[in-house]
Amino acid sequence: MSDKPLSDDSGAESFGDASYLDTNVVIRHLTGDPPDQAAAATAFLLAAKTTKKLLLVDLVVAEIVYVLESFYERPRDEIAGAVRATLAFPAVAVADVRLLHRAIEIYEYYGLDFADAYIGAAAERSGIGRVTSFDKEIDRIKSIERIEPAVSDTE
Repeated sequence: MSDKPLSDDSGAESFGDASYLDTNVVIRHLTGDPPDQAAAATAFLLAAKTTKKLLLVDLVVAEIVYVLESFYERPRDEIAGAVRATLAFPAVAVADVRLLHRAIEIYEYYGLDFADAYIGAAAERSGIGRVTSFDKEIDRIKSIERIEPAVSDTE
C-alpha cells in the first residue's frame, strides 16, 4: 500500500508514467463484466504493477462502493474486501490510505453508508472528532461526537 501523497512540491514529473484511475476500470476488473472490458482492465492493472503509478482519488473509491452496492448488489463485506484489495494493489497511490482503510472499516462493521463512514473517519483522522449531521447512524462511531443542528431557543 502506498501512503505517498498524490502531489508534492516536486510536481507531477515525480510520478513519471502516471494516470488517474477511473471507476469503470476497477469495476470491470472486480466484476468481470463485461468480459472483454474486464480482460482489458485486468491486463492493464497487471502490467501497471511495475511500470505505472495509478492515482486513485477518494471520490472514485466512493463510486466503486456505490456501483458494487447498487448495480451489482454485492454484500457489504465483499465490497469492503474489494476496496481493500484495490488499495493494496502495487501500482495504486492514494492521498491518505489510512483514512480510506478506516472509512471502509466503519462502512463494513458499523453499517453506515460509505459517505457517512468516510466523514466519520475524516473526523477521527483530523483530530476534530465531531460531525454535524441529522443522521443518527453516525452515533455508532463512538470515537466521534455527532452534533445535530437545532433551532436556537433565543431566536
